[in-house]
Amino acid sequence: MADVIGEDYYEVLQISPNAEPDTINRVFRILAQRFHPDNKDTGNEARFRVIHQAYQVLSDPERRAQYDIGHLQARDNRWRVDPSEVDAANDFELEQMVRLTMLEVLYTRRRRMANNPGLFTLDFEELLGRPREHLEFTLWYLVQKGMLKRTDDSKFMITADGVDFLERNYRGQPQKRLSPKS
Repeated sequence: MADVIGEDYYEVLQISPNAEPDTINRVFRILAQRFHPDNKDTGNEARFRVIHQAYQVLSDPERRAQYDIGHLQARDNRWRVDPSEVDAANDFELEQMVRLTMLEVLYTRRRRMANNPGLFTLDFEELLGRPREHLEFTLWYLVQKGMLKRTDDSKFMITADGVDFLERNYRGQPQKRLSPKS
């Protein structure tokens, strides 16, 4: 599982975790050509090494399956909100943290899975480690403010206003807002 700790290989290759082997191979070839140290214009030896390492893991079905187990756990843990990290006399800061985290999750989902950018309330429960009852106010607020919208199949997805808000208000330090589950 050491592969999961350093880099997100799917992000390195700029592909979906559902990518087919042909896609992985095609994207690798494009990126390898661009970042190969022999390329005088865009060569980058360190970046090329990481791209090559990602390709070696994701192109081998056995290594990819092993990597995916850790990748899924890391992804799920990334968004968990740890209330003990919030220093507030009331829960306003916690609510703001949950809102930003929810927007960040949907922003990432929109970028990575443009053809399926929405999540159900149950998905948020699992990702954020918070019960549905605690998320209802947050979802209501974000929908009322026009930062989220509910799709016909009851999923929530980020709007352009939500993207703008997140980009203006993102603190750039998710490790302070988020903590892996034990």
